[in-house]
Order: sequence, then structure tokens, then C-alpha cells
Amino acid sequence: MLTVFAFSSENWNRPQEEVSGLMEILAMALGREVPQLHKDGVCIHIIGDRSGLTEKMRAGLVQAEETTARNTGLVLNVCFNYGGRWDIAQAAARLVAQGVAITEVSLDRAMALAHVPDPDLLIRTGGERRISNFLLWQAAYSELYFSERLWPDFDEVALDEAIADFGQRERRFGQTSDQLATPPVGKIAA
Repeated sequence: MLTVFAFSSENWNRPQEEVSGLMEILAMALGREVPQLHKDGVCIHIIGDRSGLTEKMRAGLVQAEETTARNTGLVLNVCFNYGGRWDIAQAAARLVAQGVAITEVSLDRAMALAHVPDPDLLIRTGGERRISNFLLWQAAYSELYFSERLWPDFDEVALDEAIADFGQRERRFGQTSDQLATPPVGKIAA
């Protein structure tokens, strides 16, 4: 599973010509990349607030999802007009509208990325040292990796470096190193 941050809800604050350019890039990428991704068995999910997008853009996003919906290979989540705060707020609003109590479990199930497990590794490119409103809920136990490389230059070698770094980490999820080294005591079923 791969989740990418294509366009944040805060990116609307950039200069209008840059925003227009990013929208054109997305439209071109949908037309150019979706057929190959479909052929490769990739299942695309577009995650984010679609209400402010043009009808043509919304239709293109739906088309990409519908074309790849039955694919069973890589799950590619494209976060477009997405923000972690938006995700938490829309999940809470959905639960309130349904009359469901807001708990960690119910909120987790109402999130836009409830269809995939939380990420093990979050990679931030471009030399920044922040997660910029990306997967705020889901990244609670993610390992963070920061790279100086800009996204277009983040290639297979850079990914291998990030994965190697991740492989050196000890993931404890609240436990101690000693607890991880001691096998749990329990019943064995044969």
C-alpha cells in the first residue's frame, strides 16, 4: 500500500498560476497514468474533499477509481485536496450524523483511509522536517524518515535507503525492548 500527498487542502493558498498548473498536471496524469496503473493491477483511491473541485475534475477522479476498483495489486491512495485535520473533522461529523459515539475505534473506522492499515513508514521529501497536516491520525505510530531529495528526484535508490533505515528501527508500540525480546506466555493450540 502506498499513500501519496498530491495536493494538500492548504495548497489552495499558493499563487493561482501554480494551483492551476498543479490541476493541469493532475488532469494529465490521470489520462496518461491510469491506463498503465490499471494494466499493472493497481487499485486507486482518491482521498480528500472533492466539494471545491470542478465537475470535470471530480468526474476524472471517479473514472480513475472505477477503472481500477477491481484490481488486486498495489493499493495507491492519492491524497488530493486532503488534510489530516479535515479527515478527523469529517470522520467525527459523520459519526455525529449517524448518532454513533465518538471513540478511538469508531473514529478510526470513519476516517477516509479506513480501508488500509496505518502506515509503517512516512517519508517526507524536500528537506522539510514536518508532516504538514498529512495523515495526522494514521501516523501516530509511523516511523518518520526525512530526505533532502525533492519528490521528483526521490528514486528507487532513495526508497531503498529509506527502507534500509526503517529496517534498523525497533518498533515497540508502547512496550520496552525487553518485552519485545521475551516471547509472550500463552496457550499453544495444536
